[in-house]
Amino acid sequence: MASRSETLPYRLRESFLSSGEIAFYRVLQDMVRERFVICPKVALTDILAVARPNENVHFYNKIFRKNVDFLLLGRQNLKPVMGIRLVRPGGKDDIRESDKFLQDAFTTAGLPLVCVPVSESYDVAELLPLFRLALVKVKEEGAAIEENPADYSPLCPKCGITMVLRIHRTGSKAGTQYYGCMNYPECTETVSVK
Repeated sequence: MASRSETLPYRLRESFLSSGEIAFYRVLQDMVRERFVICPKVALTDILAVARPNENVHFYNKIFRKNVDFLLLGRQNLKPVMGIRLVRPGGKDDIRESDKFLQDAFTTAGLPLVCVPVSESYDVAELLPLFRLALVKVKEEGAAIEENPADYSPLCPKCGITMVLRIHRTGSKAGTQYYGCMNYPECTETVSVK
């Protein structure tokens, strides 16, 4: 704890949400009522996992320190149902590369992402078609993610972080694959590849 003479430089931000985000949150509350839990400003790394993280570090970097404006969770199981991103208004050809990447990432993961133009007020009748379109797009284009050793990395039972695919180099298991903790050599936990 800092002494009174050593004041830490932290201050509470003036507002957690912008006026456009607050306006959208209120309309969203009316739309979803008690069906979903609304979470504002959720980190993408809390939603999306990167398959084969040791091979795909650059894909992790694309979502690191980025967030989705709102995430809807199922009320009973608290699983993600839909992401919502507020985007600057523009024409159909004015889609930023980062917005396109995020849309593709959510579609690949099988999670709808709704992109809503930022405004000071919102109309439910105009929002509903955007939500429906996102649901249809995921059903039509979403790739079914099959859990197989090539695309799935378990969490370390001891550390709770993603494990990486490795190959035994010596011994009776030489040449066979296994998952090892990323904290090796501090953590020597392993999980067999099924």
